[in-house]
Amino acid sequence: MKIAVQLLETAKKHGIMIAAAESCTGGMVAAALTDVPGSSAMFERGFVTYTNRAKIEMLGVLPATLQAHGAVSEQVAVEMARGALARSVADLSVSITGIAGPGGSEFKPEGRVCFAVADASGATSETIEYGAIGRSKVRAAARDHALGLLLARMGHE
Repeated sequence: MKIAVQLLETAKKHGIMIAAAESCTGGMVAAALTDVPGSSAMFERGFVTYTNRAKIEMLGVLPATLQAHGAVSEQVAVEMARGALARSVADLSVSITGIAGPGGSEFKPEGRVCFAVADASGATSETIEYGAIGRSKVRAAARDHALGLLLARMGHE
């Protein structure tokens, strides 16, 4: 995957280590990063926190945040990204939480994915509505978007 190679080159150039906190993608970001030879120079660790309990225990997501906003929210994505930074020696983290499908509700539709990126300067978040394009397509699109967010945060042009 070309973007993962760009991430490796950019991260090595800037001395940046990356962590990933994933829910609906189940480790696809970590897999994409570690597919690149030499990835240990940029990828520190990954957290697959599929359940709310895992998000709380592994990343320190607050139960109150989950209760108030639900797992598929930018608020939870931010806490996931910050938690990944706090529980690693990474300089940059990305998080993904969403509804890959099938299913969803009128309030949280299938294909909604929330992302966050965090580093020492803070965290940013966004939501993308992929729609009911199918579970595998939502997960692949989310993985690719997360990789792009990491590259953008490192200032790669």
